[in-house]
Amino acid sequence: MDWLNAQVGQETFDGIKNTSLGKLVRDYLLNQIMSGTLTPGQALREPELVEQMKVSRVPVREALRELESMGLVVSRKHSGVYIRELSEEEVHDLYQFRALMDNHAGQMVAQLGAERRDALVQLLDVCVAQMDQAIEQRDVQAYYNANLHFHWHFIEFAGNREIAKSYREVIQKLHLARVKNLSTEDHRRKSNAEHKDIVQALRDADNIGGALHCAELLSHHVVKAYKRLEEM
Repeated sequence: MDWLNAQVGQETFDGIKNTSLGKLVRDYLLNQIMSGTLTPGQALREPELVEQMKVSRVPVREALRELESMGLVVSRKHSGVYIRELSEEEVHDLYQFRALMDNHAGQMVAQLGAERRDALVQLLDVCVAQMDQAIEQRDVQAYYNANLHFHWHFIEFAGNREIAKSYREVIQKLHLARVKNLSTEDHRRKSNAEHKDIVQALRDADNIGGALHCAELLSHHVVKAYKRLEEM
């Protein structure tokens, strides 16, 4: 789950060999995108990045190329590099794909043995409590981080590496639409109420139809998140 917690500070760059600087710059910029510090449409000016990070142009260019291959930035001829702005169609397709993956993860984890499933429930309860606290403190970033971890726990426990890879790529792109999605307290409260229903369904997974119910709640939660985004 390190990609959810990519914390690369300026001090990280001191004393690191050039061969690893490209990855460090990429991770630093990825963290800025994931935290909302860098926003869609914002320019990434190479000279400024070089000066800010005290590195040469080579690792900066390498990092920007990687971020472009990830679909997070776009290079415009004679203009520069910018944080991508997703089209409405792209956002729709990403949410639809995510709903499929969440549904599958819900089915898989609901069929885990009781001990493994209980371990997941404990992690989810922590995330739900963190989101409740973030709502009361009106801390949007804290809510969003706990929300990410909540859903990633399902993917981890489902145990499919290829799905996890695709899920990570989808979530990273959806960060470009994150500012709107959970921007109001009402949206955050509705979202976390849905989280609590999902956890309860997982607790009841041994009941008839329990696995399907958990999966349906997860996919419906993603659909509702997209509808909340449309409202904005």
